[in-house]
Amino acid sequence: MKLEFIRPGKPTQNAVIESFNGRLRDECLNVNEFASIEDAKQKIELWRQDYNHHRPHSSLGHLTPNKFAMQGREIASETAKL
Repeated sequence: MKLEFIRPGKPTQNAVIESFNGRLRDECLNVNEFASIEDAKQKIELWRQDYNHHRPHSSLGHLTPNKFAMQGREIASETAKL
């Protein structure tokens, strides 16, 4: 496996992370005021929990990322048994 970095000034080479970064910025960072680093960590963690465990994503067949991952592990486990 070879590690390759995105060229400077070319964010379109990784549209998935750019989309996530925009969502994090719009839904969390721009709407909260942070009184301290600890306050920021707490608010960002709450947003992360909501994003991964409660909010369905259309790109994952309208499952939450957590449910999608569990489904993938179940399929892998069943396949390994064969």
